[in-house]
Amino acid sequence: MYAIVNIAGKQFKVTKDQYVYAPKLDGDAGASVEFDQVLLAEADGTVSVGAPIVSGAKVSGKILDHVKGDKVIVFKKKRRKGYKKKNGHRQDFTKVLIENITF
Repeated sequence: MYAIVNIAGKQFKVTKDQYVYAPKLDGDAGASVEFDQVLLAEADGTVSVGAPIVSGAKVSGKILDHVKGDKVIVFKKKRRKGYKKKNGHRQDFTKVLIENITF
């Protein structure tokens, strides 16, 4: 059983008891969350495709932690001009445990 769900503008293929690193969500660690924008759901070989979402389908999960991703180096340079700029960025993520898929 799996589902394709829209979490904060990004699509994830999720199954039960899976960890997902989603873009940062509101809520404290230990809080439960529900995602109702299910685009596709599959169980026992039966596939339900939404237009655009599957009505009545929900994916419930639990926020485990708020973490940061790997550092990305942004380096800009213009040759022969003496212009160099180095910057770093770490994206914020939320670690979510998928607990249940219903449709």
